[in-house]
Amino acid sequence: MDGLTEIISNVWEQGLLGIGVTEIIISALIFIGGAIIRAFFVGRVMAQLEKLTSDTESEIDDVLLESLRKPLGYIPLTVAIYCIAVYLPLSGIAELFATNLIKAMIAFTIFTALANSVSPIFQAFTSSTVLTESMTKWLERAAKVIIWVVGIGIIFDIFGIQIGPLVAGLGLFSVAVALGAQDFFKNLISGLLIIGENRFQPGDRIEVPGHLHGIVEDIGFRSTLIRMFDTAPMLVPNKDLSDVSVINHGNMIYRRISWSINLTYSTTQAQLLIICNEISDYIASSEDFIKNPNQESFARTEELGASSIDLRVLCYSNPVGFTDFSKIKQNLIFEIIKIVRSNGSEFAYPSRSIYIENSEELDPGQYLTKDLSEKISNDSNPQQGED
Repeated sequence: MDGLTEIISNVWEQGLLGIGVTEIIISALIFIGGAIIRAFFVGRVMAQLEKLTSDTESEIDDVLLESLRKPLGYIPLTVAIYCIAVYLPLSGIAELFATNLIKAMIAFTIFTALANSVSPIFQAFTSSTVLTESMTKWLERAAKVIIWVVGIGIIFDIFGIQIGPLVAGLGLFSVAVALGAQDFFKNLISGLLIIGENRFQPGDRIEVPGHLHGIVEDIGFRSTLIRMFDTAPMLVPNKDLSDVSVINHGNMIYRRISWSINLTYSTTQAQLLIICNEISDYIASSEDFIKNPNQESFARTEELGASSIDLRVLCYSNPVGFTDFSKIKQNLIFEIIKIVRSNGSEFAYPSRSIYIENSEELDPGQYLTKDLSEKISNDSNPQQGED
């Protein structure tokens, strides 16, 4: 029995890697305590900071504060790890590793706070006239990449990992990758040109005639995400959008309606004048339409077509969305139908009249063969039999 007690006592004292079980349990309790304090610490600090930011009118400080919530949570954990390192009887490599781990945790906390602060900072430039939304997103992504590259480099240096020889060793590999990644760099440069030229922005409705028509959702480093009208996403390489003609419906000042209305030739001149005037009055009085200072809206008789009298209706509306514009056109169509029919006219449709002249009686026999003509003659004059 004494031997068993001695074995248990030795195991308890030796523990793991020379650290006793008691020290391990106390270290675990310290870490758990740090995790518990983390919840109260973050809540208390955030509450105090929110009181300071609530008095300001800007929302940027609120977003910036919210982005710091996660990095603040690392502080109690880092303190807990530091307390564990001081408490445990570490030496040699274990002590060096614990020290480097604490330094790395501090660096990670700092760079996490910096990376999370990038988005709120760049949101302040979105509303300015200097940077567009796409430029802001690109700069935001580039800033985050730079911050994390620098942060990872510092963390590697803390643990004694030299990144210089590593980068030099990757030189040949980088050349091979660059040769195989020509399309990526083409798309990257094309994306920069699209953003620099402000060809389109997220939210714009763009059209490549004969190929695609949809809403731009995001302009990435390599491709642009376009949401088609059937809600299917389409990823288009940036170089394909940089080298073609793109119609940007999002930059429209007005939305134009130019229709040809075909009326029957039975419509009189007085009816045409009344119809044109009533359509013009509707366009002028309706809130759906606006005035274009460069071109007036009108409804006028345009030409005499092959089977109709053609009217031209030209008007403009605000650059509303596709659904609202469809509703405006529908209302105009209904009004035109009502005006035309209430004034005794009707819509024409393509037609063709065929006139057959019958100036002389035609002899069918001249179009028949001799045998068939004789047969018809015999059938029409049967011979009488003799008794």
